[in-house]
Amino acid sequence: MDILQLIDRLEELFNNSRPIPLTRNVIVDEDKFLDIIDQMRISVPEEVKKAQQVFSQKDRVMAQAQEEANRTLQLAREKAETLVDKEMLVTDAQRRAGQIIDQAKMDAENIKIGADQYVLDTLMGLQAEMERLTNQAHNGVQVLLQKRQPPETSSQEK
Repeated sequence: MDILQLIDRLEELFNNSRPIPLTRNVIVDEDKFLDIIDQMRISVPEEVKKAQQVFSQKDRVMAQAQEEANRTLQLAREKAETLVDKEMLVTDAQRRAGQIIDQAKMDAENIKIGADQYVLDTLMGLQAEMERLTNQAHNGVQVLLQKRQPPETSSQEK
C-alpha cells in the first residue's frame, strides 16, 4: 500500500474518532491505529526498494553505454584496419578512426551524464517526497501531542 494512502487512512481514523467532551482529546481505536502504523513501517522499505531500482537502472544504462562505445570502437578499429591496406588512405583512415573513437567517447560520456542526471533527479524527487512525508508525520505527532496536554484553566492563570 502506498505511504500516502496510509497517511490518509490515519487521518480518516483520527477524523472519525469520538471526541472526549470538554477537551480537545479524542478516543482512537488502538488496534486500527497500530495496524496503520505497522503498514506504514512496511511501506517505507518499499519506497527504499524503489530508489534502489532506480539506482540499478543507472548501472544498466551505464553498461549499455559502455557496450555501445565498445561496439563503436570495434567498428572503428575494423574500418581502420581495412583502410590501412591502401597506402594513399592510411593517414586519412587513422584520422577518421580517431574522430570516431573521440565521438564514441563523447557519446558514452554524454549518455553517462544523462544517466547520472536522471538518477539524481529521481533520487532528489524521492528525497523531497520523503521529507514531505516526514514533515507531515512530524506535524501529525505534534498535533496529537498538543491535544494530549491538559488545557490550562483560568484558576491556574491567576
